[in-house]
Amino acid sequence: MRINIIEDEKSLNFLMAKYLEDEGYKVQSFLNGAEAREHMRELVDLWVIDIMLPDTNGFSLFKEIKRYHPDVYTIFISARNQDIDRVAGLEMGCDDYIPKPFMVRELIIKVNRLLRRNGEQRSTLLFGRYQLDLRRRQVRDGQEVIVLSSNEYELLLYLLNNENAVLSRENILDHVWGMDYYGTDRVVDDTIRRLRKKIDGLKIKTIYGQGYCYEGMEER
Repeated sequence: MRINIIEDEKSLNFLMAKYLEDEGYKVQSFLNGAEAREHMRELVDLWVIDIMLPDTNGFSLFKEIKRYHPDVYTIFISARNQDIDRVAGLEMGCDDYIPKPFMVRELIIKVNRLLRRNGEQRSTLLFGRYQLDLRRRQVRDGQEVIVLSSNEYELLLYLLNNENAVLSRENILDHVWGMDYYGTDRVVDDTIRRLRKKIDGLKIKTIYGQGYCYEGMEER
């Protein structure tokens, strides 16, 4: 799962990112609103937003983020008038609020509770600017549907669920085409080639003599 942090206090920003990464999350950190705006169109699972920032305020950023991704989870943090900010944030639709000062472990507990509680109900996987709709078996780039065959979809899902793992052609054949498949393993190479062509930035490394390894998405 992917989390973006907007916090101008460098030491707190660093600590939050480190703790969240130790929990297994992929984290991007920003020190101001300008940096965050460059990444607002990206698909992430959660934004942690400081309300007081040097160039804007968290409420404005929250509204901008929600315009692109209405269903993304959000947590506000603030050192201002706690009751007013908490009520304002909840009325706007944030999922939680943490007043400063706080122990970073408190943030971790709230994030885990929010994301893992709702993880069982997740219907999408996010990778780069794309989202994979598990219910409709579709891949979207914004509003555009990327047309995939059934085997292309199953292979992509298998790769996403096994990031940084080396998968042999035999593993892939068994999982995607089934153990009763008797064709050549070249079908794996052909399907990988089509996925690379259809999904821009998909990093699938060919491991000579072993198979393939999905290494995430290239920065765009």
